[in-house]
Amino acid sequence: MLGSKFDERRKKLPLVQAILPTAGKRLVTIEIAAPLVDAAKMLSEMDTNLLVVCNPEGLMSGVITKSDVVKQISYCQGCSCTTMVSEVMTRDVIACHPDQNLYDVWLLMKDKKLKQIPVSNQASEPLGLLYANETLEVLMKEVEYEDLLLRDYVMGIGYR
Repeated sequence: MLGSKFDERRKKLPLVQAILPTAGKRLVTIEIAAPLVDAAKMLSEMDTNLLVVCNPEGLMSGVITKSDVVKQISYCQGCSCTTMVSEVMTRDVIACHPDQNLYDVWLLMKDKKLKQIPVSNQASEPLGLLYANETLEVLMKEVEYEDLLLRDYVMGIGYR
């Protein structure tokens, strides 16, 4: 009985698409054939810790983080690094979709210890980059709103 009430409440929680406009502004992509130094430049110039790596068709092929770049550059010799993004990126991308429940995405991020997660459509085209703190903030606001409604209902405010 309790499980079914929780499932019903879960269905009413916001979807990823509710914060997709903000997540879309944060999306930074790089081509799979790009040199790693290009990724390093992009990560140092922008307020992001993750780049979505795309194939020539624009589909998500992997992700690369600042820590991936730092780790690889420590192995480079001399003043130039000829390593390509495709050699360093994580290929098994954990992503979410706009029609997913934010709570489920939050649980996934928590379980996998992710600070950010790409948002993609079913064809693996990147749409945005969702941050864990943003997801939690939206969920907390939802709970606060429900608490206010419940308090008002119990006190009889606006229901006369």
